[in-house]
Amino acid sequence: MMTNTKKGSGKTDPGHGLARVISKLGATSRSQAVLLIREGKVRVNGQIIKDPERRTFMNRDIIEIEDQRLIKAHKIYWMMNKPLNVITTRNDPQNRRTVYDYLPSRNAWVFPVGRLDAQTTGLIIFTNDTALGEKITNSEYSITKTYEIKTHPPINSFQINELKKGVLIDKNKLALPCECKVLKENLDGSCLEIKIKEGMNRQIRKMVEAVGSNVVQLKRVAIGNLKIGNLKMGEIRALNEREIHLLFHI
Repeated sequence: MMTNTKKGSGKTDPGHGLARVISKLGATSRSQAVLLIREGKVRVNGQIIKDPERRTFMNRDIIEIEDQRLIKAHKIYWMMNKPLNVITTRNDPQNRRTVYDYLPSRNAWVFPVGRLDAQTTGLIIFTNDTALGEKITNSEYSITKTYEIKTHPPINSFQINELKKGVLIDKNKLALPCECKVLKENLDGSCLEIKIKEGMNRQIRKMVEAVGSNVVQLKRVAIGNLKIGNLKMGEIRALNEREIHLLFHI
């Protein structure tokens, strides 16, 4: 592998910590880069560097990992419809099925943008574009995530309004106001569409519990304007140009 060795001034490339640069090049995660650096496996301009925060310039420094020079990786954007009882991690000590078991290539370094718990199905984006991952997961960008849920018992109009106004979860955390509408209901339960701009752990389940009901089925169907569409359960595919454009304009 080789670095992008185009000449450039520090004016256009302010430099970043070495671990972050390796991650931005799409070689591996930042945490894994930190380990490689501390193990003495990374050279910058021929010199072994053990400081993950060493200021590094992507466009002019030559970076090597285990004597292989890095180039900026081709950007990968995949979408997946995560099945039930599949966990969002690369490896599992309990040998449960993970989302990585579905990827077309285990050799490509990609990461899931945000996590879905084992009991949640639906849309996950995989990419090696750390900037996009940060944009989607950082609450400061207020990216809308859309979910379809089934509850038991049914939720009434008062409970819907409580969800819309925002509810306390985990005793002292406020889930911000959300968009919420009933798609279908019967005596057994309600089918709702909920749109949130946060990503707290098990947030929607806790929101529904806070108003006196329970989530029995939860599926993420959209991130921003990118919709899961007719992607089958367990299926994964590359995004087309229009879909990539949607992601970068949310």
